[in-house]
Amino acid sequence: MTTIAELLLQTKRNGASDLHLSPNSPPLIRVHGKVLPLNMPPLSPEAIKSMLYEIMKEAQRSTYENDYELDFAIQISDELRFRVNAYNTIDGAAAAFRIIPTEILSLDALKMPHIIKQIAQLKKGLILVTGPTGSGKSTTLAAIVDHINSTSEKHILTVEDPVEFVHKSKKSLVNQRELESSTHSFARALKSALRQDPDVILVGELRDIETIELALTAAETGHLVMGTLHTSSAAKTVDRIIDAFPAGEKPLIMSMLSTSLEAVIAQTLLPTSDGQGRVAALEILLGTPAVRNLIREGKLPQITSLMQVGSKQGMRTMKDSVYTLMEQGIIDQKTAKLALNEKSEEEFETASNANDDGDEEQKIPLHSSAPQAFSTAENDKQSPLRPAESSGFHNNNEF
Repeated sequence: MTTIAELLLQTKRNGASDLHLSPNSPPLIRVHGKVLPLNMPPLSPEAIKSMLYEIMKEAQRSTYENDYELDFAIQISDELRFRVNAYNTIDGAAAAFRIIPTEILSLDALKMPHIIKQIAQLKKGLILVTGPTGSGKSTTLAAIVDHINSTSEKHILTVEDPVEFVHKSKKSLVNQRELESSTHSFARALKSALRQDPDVILVGELRDIETIELALTAAETGHLVMGTLHTSSAAKTVDRIIDAFPAGEKPLIMSMLSTSLEAVIAQTLLPTSDGQGRVAALEILLGTPAVRNLIREGKLPQITSLMQVGSKQGMRTMKDSVYTLMEQGIIDQKTAKLALNEKSEEEFETASNANDDGDEEQKIPLHSSAPQAFSTAENDKQSPLRPAESSGFHNNNEF
């Protein structure tokens, strides 16, 4: 029987970002945005549950049994780490594994615009990185934290669920906390953070009213606070925060947000024209005086117009970003139109017919032997992955 270690190493070898285990289906991996089945038999619910229990601690098994879902992270070698969401379907146990690069890419390596470095150097305020699931929010935040860590003498405190990118202290002191293993809630961790002398606070996700309010308070009291939201645009991000509160509290929240918001970076990942990867398209909103006035007065629909005329300050709309990528040949016209929801019904039908004619189900072979190191010469020169049988799992709680 195929082991979970083999599947995870195979996910890495195929250049995938995710591994999906679903009852009565073969394992599937996501490669450049497409979910493709591995060439192996379907997995039973019992087999998936057994795989998951192999990598869970006893307390995590109990939580999974009681709550039917669980977030955690594992590391199977020095070079391979995964974020895991174990859950249940109507057919039984299931799971999604997301590869977390052990090497934190710099802002330059990610080809981020220079304004992001300027945002990272701010002393206080609220910075939000937003986008749908799988849009690279964690990678962008990790790069920003690493930039601060490499260039400034500060205390950086993170609160995550789970810890994804592991930061080692460089010029800054970095302390990372994780839900369940080192704190019981984002809100409780944020309350404590204010007494831990941080300069920078990273909140994995602004999930509820209490966490949002504490993040705004921390930003107002002289801390640089960073967090994520699952919103698709900068304007919707501002709207989402305000709408989270009861009507009677909205004026106060608009006032707090108008004074503390420094930047919203909304991003999405688009397939490149060569089919070899994906590239980030960014929408950037900055907390200029004009933007702050609109937020304070509740004139949120006008934010996009300010972004359109704020390019000299570093702002950009998603439309501008997508068109720039298309003009540079990084993405094609079809991808650009899909990204901006500008395809006509006829164009969608044409594209659909083309896919039906040319796209057969892709099967990615599973190596029959236990995975060893990468086979490329370049990777052989570096630190190869250890064989599955000698790697051993390290639960994230042991960091």
